[in-house]
Amino acid sequence: MKVLCIGNSSYDITIPVENFPIENKKVKLEHKVIECGGGSGSNAACLLASWGVDTTIASVIGNDLYGEKIKKEYLDYHVNTKYLKQFNDNTSVSYIIDNLENNSRTILVNKNNNLVLDKDLIIDSHFDYILLDGSNIEFAKQVLSNQNCISIIDAGRLSDNIVELSHLVDYVVCSNDFAKDYTGINFSYDNIDEIKKVYDILDNDFKGKIVITLENFGSFVKINDDYKLIPSIKIDSLDTTGAGDLYHGSFVYFLMNNYSLEKIMRLSNITGALSTRFIGGRNSIPKLDEVLEYDK
Repeated sequence: MKVLCIGNSSYDITIPVENFPIENKKVKLEHKVIECGGGSGSNAACLLASWGVDTTIASVIGNDLYGEKIKKEYLDYHVNTKYLKQFNDNTSVSYIIDNLENNSRTILVNKNNNLVLDKDLIIDSHFDYILLDGSNIEFAKQVLSNQNCISIIDAGRLSDNIVELSHLVDYVVCSNDFAKDYTGINFSYDNIDEIKKVYDILDNDFKGKIVITLENFGSFVKINDDYKLIPSIKIDSLDTTGAGDLYHGSFVYFLMNNYSLEKIMRLSNITGALSTRFIGGRNSIPKLDEVLEYDK
């Protein structure tokens, strides 16, 4: 089976610090700066390919050093780059300050909005699954209308594009931030009644199956009229960059391998949690065997 990931390609530069820098001070870095490719759909594509799935990325990079590094990474992960387009422009870059004291991240994004796939780009291959991250919306809509496949969106944040695409897909796997912002209900993780209310609003508004991710608490779903909180695992976390992206990549993997929805969510929780042991989203992809072993 084949998977197409339509996503944003960026280059991540992660700066680990012992505590958040004080303004107007010189700070000596005590840890190595980590550089690697990033982007929601892109990280998911690399996970899927590293787990042996025939995976293609549809994305845009710039014609610069960062773009070349991202392209090489895709090839190293054995991601098919047939629909990876390179424009004579700058690649999007994220500068991530990783505060090791309290495990928080501050992300400075230099996004190049000119890097957008042409909606008329011809997809001449059939895919069984499509994963979207909300970028390249016109191209994504064209692909969805022409491919008879199962579609999943990583609804990580509230935006008009993500809402529009969420109405078109089979699975809306959304973050707690998306759920809160879309419904206007600022729920807490220990208030199940509030989460149920939020879930019902999303379930009513979108045709696809709803899954809400709740960070280290796990993920939430409704199956056969039963609400279920699928817990995550406890892990000594170092950096959460890319954990949600890898959750979605894992979700697609176990979905295409016919696992039950509860099992898919359990294993995806494990995948995301294990990834937080390392710094850098792309660098923290766990091995499939390790994820499966952890669930025994």
